Order: sequence, then C-alpha cells, then structure tokens
Amino acid sequence: MLDGIDFSKMGAMFEEAQKKVQELQEESKSKTFNAKSGGGLVSVSVNGNGEVIDISIDDSLLSDKDAMQILLISAVNDALKMVEEDRKLLASKMLGGFGGLR
Repeated sequence: MLDGIDFSKMGAMFEEAQKKVQELQEESKSKTFNAKSGGGLVSVSVNGNGEVIDISIDDSLLSDKDAMQILLISAVNDALKMVEEDRKLLASKMLGGFGGLR
C-alpha cells in the first residue's frame, strides 16, 4: 500500500501543500460574488468568506415589502451558492496538489 512513496520528501511536500492552501484561501477571500433577482431589482454582493458586503434594492420595491423580502432572500441564497461552489473548487484544487506523494 505504501510502495513507491518517498518518505524523505514528505516534509517538503507538506510545507508546499500548506503554502498552496494558504494561497488558494487568500485568493478565495478576495473574490466577490454577485447575484441578482427580480430582473436586477435586487442585487447582492458576497465575499469569498460568505459575508454580505453590498445590497442594492431598486426604489420601486420600497412600497412592496413582501416582494422585496422574496427577491432579497433569492439573491442572497444565489450568492451564497456561488461561494459554496467556489469552496468546492478550492477543495478540489487542494486535493489535486497531493498527487505528488508517489
């Protein structure tokens, strides 16, 4: 099961993997994900940490609280799904870096 693994290189490989993980995490943090709903009446921006950083609501929705809430929930959920997909991609990239153990 452990045939072909050069254990003398594992320390350096682990350090390299840690650096790559940190780089990818920093890259992810700096990303901004934007989602719109209601044909652009509501837009939400979320950073790579999943934090809402901006919300824009068209003035026409200010008199219709129910519609505004529905569109806001939709836009926030869409933006958070984008963050989750990016995290999955990040995890895939990280795991792909461990192929050099052999």
